[in-house]
Amino acid sequence: MIKNKCATPPSNVEAYKDLWIWLEQNDGELSRISLEMAGIGRRLADKYNEKLVGILLADESGEKMAQEAIEYGVDKVIFAKNQVYRHYRTRPYADMIASLIAEKKPNYFVIGATHNGRDLASRIAVRVNTGITADCTEIDIDPTKRLLEARRPAFGGAILANILCSKHRPQMASARPGIFKPVDRVIGRKGEIERVESNVREEDVTTKLLQVVTREEVDITTADVVVCGGMGLGKKEGFKMLEELAKELGGIVAASRPTVDAGWITRDRQVGQTGKTVHPKLYVAVGVSGAIQHVAGMKSSDYIISINKDAAAPIIKYSDVALIGDAYDIVPRLIESIRKGKQDLREGKITVQKKQ
Repeated sequence: MIKNKCATPPSNVEAYKDLWIWLEQNDGELSRISLEMAGIGRRLADKYNEKLVGILLADESGEKMAQEAIEYGVDKVIFAKNQVYRHYRTRPYADMIASLIAEKKPNYFVIGATHNGRDLASRIAVRVNTGITADCTEIDIDPTKRLLEARRPAFGGAILANILCSKHRPQMASARPGIFKPVDRVIGRKGEIERVESNVREEDVTTKLLQVVTREEVDITTADVVVCGGMGLGKKEGFKMLEELAKELGGIVAASRPTVDAGWITRDRQVGQTGKTVHPKLYVAVGVSGAIQHVAGMKSSDYIISINKDAAAPIIKYSDVALIGDAYDIVPRLIESIRKGKQDLREGKITVQKKQ
C-alpha cells in the first residue's frame, strides 16, 4: 500500500475552533446561498456554542456585504479585499481561503453547493489535506466529539448516509441550495469585521475574465407554490396548461428530470437529486411518477397534491391528496374552479375567515 504523507492528519485537532461558511457573492451582491448558509450556521452555532464566521472575498463592495452578512446572523466576517475577487475565479479564491485556514484553523467549514461552491470546496479540501462531504441535505454536530455530521442521499436516495471526518481538519461539507432557510434579518446587528491583506495581482492570475454573460434563470427554490410537470403530460405543450394553473395559484412551474432531458423545459426548473430542492407551502405534481431521485428534491413541501393516471405511482404515497385521472381533464377543471372561486370572492358570494 502506498502512503501519502500529505494526507497525515493534524496532531492538534483540539486547536481548531469556530464554524466557517463561505459568503458567495456575485458582482457585489451576496448570493441567496450565502444567506442559507448563514441560516444553518447560525442554528448550529447557537445549539453548540460555536462562533459563526463568514469568509468573504470581494472588491470594495465587500464592506456593505460584510455588514449584511452580520445582519443575517454571522458573528464575524473575515474580509479579503482585492479587485481580483470581484468575480469568482478558482485559483485566487482557493489560494486565499486555504491560507486563511492554515492560519486560523477553523473546525468546521460549510460551503453552498452551487456551481462555484462545488468547484471551490474540492480545491480547498485538496490544498488543506482534508475531506469533504458533497451536496448535503442535513448538517449537524455531535457535541461530545465535536464532529460534523454531514448527511446526504446515497444509493439513489434509498438511504441517508451520515459521513464523519474524524481525523482531518477542517471538517468540510457542501450544502445543497434550497434546503436551509435564512434567519430573519436584524438591521443594525453588531458583529466583527476582520480585514485581511491580499496582495494577489491581476497579472498573477492565469485565467482572465474577458466578459461576464448572464443568463436569466428562474429561481424555483423560493416559491410558496410549485406546480411540477412530469412525463405523464405526454407532450411539451402540456406545460402551457401548468403555466395557467401556476398563475391562478400564484406559483411557479417546475419539472422532473425526464422532461428536462426531453427538451420540454429549461434545466433551471428541474426538481430532484440532480436538480433543485424546493420546500413550498404547496407542491402540485402533475404526471410525475415519483422516482426517489425526484422525491429527494420535494418531499419537505408542506402540502403535496398529485395528479396521475396511475393509482400505484410512487408519488401517491407522498401526497396529502391524490387525484387519479387524466391531467388534461383534471387540471382545466381545477383552473376553472379556482377562477370561479376568485370571482365569487370579489363579488362577496363567499368570505374568508382567518384563524385567530
